[in-house]
Amino acid sequence: MPETGESTAYVIEMTLGEAIREALAEEMSRDPNVFIMGEDVGRPGGIFMVTKGLYEEFGKDRVMDTPIEEAGIVGLAVGAAMTGMRPIVELMFTDFLPLAMEQLVNQAAKMHYMTAGQARVPMVLRATLGTGRGAAAQHSQSLHVLVAHIPGLKVVMPSNPYDAKGLLKSAIRDDNPVVFLEHKMCYSTVKGPVAREEYLLPLGVADVKREGQDVTLVAISRMVQVALAAAETLARDGISAEVVDPRTIRPLDKATLLKSVMKTGRAVVIDEGHLSYGVTAEIASIIADEAFDYLDAPVKRLAALDVPVPMAPVLEAATIPNEARVVETVKGLFGRRY
Repeated sequence: MPETGESTAYVIEMTLGEAIREALAEEMSRDPNVFIMGEDVGRPGGIFMVTKGLYEEFGKDRVMDTPIEEAGIVGLAVGAAMTGMRPIVELMFTDFLPLAMEQLVNQAAKMHYMTAGQARVPMVLRATLGTGRGAAAQHSQSLHVLVAHIPGLKVVMPSNPYDAKGLLKSAIRDDNPVVFLEHKMCYSTVKGPVAREEYLLPLGVADVKREGQDVTLVAISRMVQVALAAAETLARDGISAEVVDPRTIRPLDKATLLKSVMKTGRAVVIDEGHLSYGVTAEIASIIADEAFDYLDAPVKRLAALDVPVPMAPVLEAATIPNEARVVETVKGLFGRRY
């Protein structure tokens, strides 16, 4: 939704995919140094049609199809960024991130630090993540924790069209390498109001998607939609749930998360990444360390099972958090009162 105080005179309904496409087009029109490259991003319009029409609008020199070579694509982007360009790389799936980790982790993330500020790498790496399409173990993973672990990288995970557009525009203008992760199931199914006039959203600022008094649901990416649905169900049982969307997991807005938990006294952290050693563990640790005296119950975590993602839809769905699990977990925090 539009930020507080923003005009709503020019707001239209968009899908998340449409909002990302509009952000790309606006930034390419604004800055001739911005260009896109990746597999099938040109005439095909990308595997999920997010870049459709950009090749025709901006030409082959700014919307470039590449060979199937993730390390090479990201390496080219690092070099281009260091020489003054602002490349946007599209990887089809986060499952392919490991193929580009050398360039991303050892080059893009460290160049500014290792040159004492003389070099900068203003690039954006876009990729999809998440389950929901029956695409099995090599095309359904949520590997955001891999890049969130690396100093020098910023990691953005929008949950709705308004946030996606404003955050992507900010990411493109940032002088640091940004990994921008989009849930593939949100491209066409998640719709919402998007301001047509110019707006940016700052990286590192969380957003309270629903206010509540009894429990805080910290949810990442598509899990925000799950948390909001669970909050509606909980409300019918007399439990008021606050839903907080970090929007960026690096940098992480600790202040907003802690403020919410200090108010509600209970917290559930929800993510589609694996449970072990993941984002839920980091956020739960922060809450336990810095808001312990305000907690009325242990911090609970809901995340993907520690198994490869199955292909069968019923098994795939069983591996990730859903509304029913969130509701059950929250009610457990209140014992037998509900």
